[in-house]
Amino acid sequence: MVIFMRDFVAEMGQDQTKQQIEKGLKLYQSNDTEKALYVWMKVLRKTSDPGGKFRVLGCLITAHSEMGKYKEMLQYSLAQINTAREMEDPDYLTEGYLNLARSNEKLCEFQKTVSYCETCLNMQGTTVSLQLNGQVCLSMGNAYLGISVFQKALVSYEKALRYAHNNDDKMLECRVCCSLGNFYIQLKDYEKALFFPCKAAELVNDYGKGWSLKYRAMSQYHMSVAYRKLMRLPDAMECCEESMKIALQHGDRPLQALCLLNFADIHRCQKDVDKAFPRYESSMCIMSEIGNRLGQASIYVGVGKCWILQKEYDKALDSMQRAHDLAEAIGNKLCILKGHSLCEGIYRSKEQQDELRDQVVKFLQCVEELELYCGMCGESIGERNQQLQALPCSHIFHLKCLQTNGTKGCPKCHRSSMKLGFV
Repeated sequence: MVIFMRDFVAEMGQDQTKQQIEKGLKLYQSNDTEKALYVWMKVLRKTSDPGGKFRVLGCLITAHSEMGKYKEMLQYSLAQINTAREMEDPDYLTEGYLNLARSNEKLCEFQKTVSYCETCLNMQGTTVSLQLNGQVCLSMGNAYLGISVFQKALVSYEKALRYAHNNDDKMLECRVCCSLGNFYIQLKDYEKALFFPCKAAELVNDYGKGWSLKYRAMSQYHMSVAYRKLMRLPDAMECCEESMKIALQHGDRPLQALCLLNFADIHRCQKDVDKAFPRYESSMCIMSEIGNRLGQASIYVGVGKCWILQKEYDKALDSMQRAHDLAEAIGNKLCILKGHSLCEGIYRSKEQQDELRDQVVKFLQCVEELELYCGMCGESIGERNQQLQALPCSHIFHLKCLQTNGTKGCPKCHRSSMKLGFV
């Protein structure tokens, strides 16, 4: 009888924990974030149910991610892993490591992200790991893109997209499409950079009635960046305004920072630096607060370009040095490459030949390290807007070069199949 009563009380406690978690979720979905956090923190302090504790930590991880409080997100992820270890449950442990990977991704600790993603993928055989593998591959792809390892990023995105298709997971497919938009932005294939977020927007329209508005905001933001690169600036402004509106409604600080950066870049493209500078400054305030160092580096590049427009070359060089230091700290070689390219132009304008030669050498070294050249024609990839195509091995070439290659296979790894992949 005593054992029965003890079990009954435990079940009652679990039911109350579940009800309180659901109450917090309803508050959070209605944008009452402070009350939701209060409810969840109260549950976290009081519950003795490990499963309930794990779930409420998951809610706190998601909320702090969207608020841009990445250090807190990291702390809750570590607590979630400790809870999973106490429970000796590999399913929960896999989910915990995924959240730890995401936390490090947000903090631009990309090598750690890759390591934690590999831990997740090595925990095969659990029921949850099979459902989460697509999300793990997406996070791994984002991390590889963060350190400019393009082939491995593309391999990871392809895997994530296959998981999404096999599991009919439209939300995951939407997120992967947005990441692929960013991937092709960096490689300057702007047609693909627009295609993928447009596909994400279609998924939101077709399947997203019950989804969070963040998916619409995310697709609109990536569409805006692609439109800006294509110099379709009115379209870029319209999409960015839509994304910013949703970000403000939901208190999504990271997306607000990205939209402000994109607004600044749009104004710079219009050669309106007086409007661009304050947007860069506003974006920098949020990027610094949340710890997005890659975002900060991108801002310094944009600011440097504004100073170049005004022929303030010393100020431009200072901005580029700041961008270089941040990019080097996180391992983003593409940002370093952009810096060398811009500095090369500055030194050419200033007729400083020694500095110019130094930047040219460093630029070519970066191109070689990144393997940013077509394996057929030998020309650089990512120097200007060009159509690219990836083979199943994820090696990337100019589309025009592949069209003249017939069926000879991949020129880099000699795989014979020419069937094009998802991306």
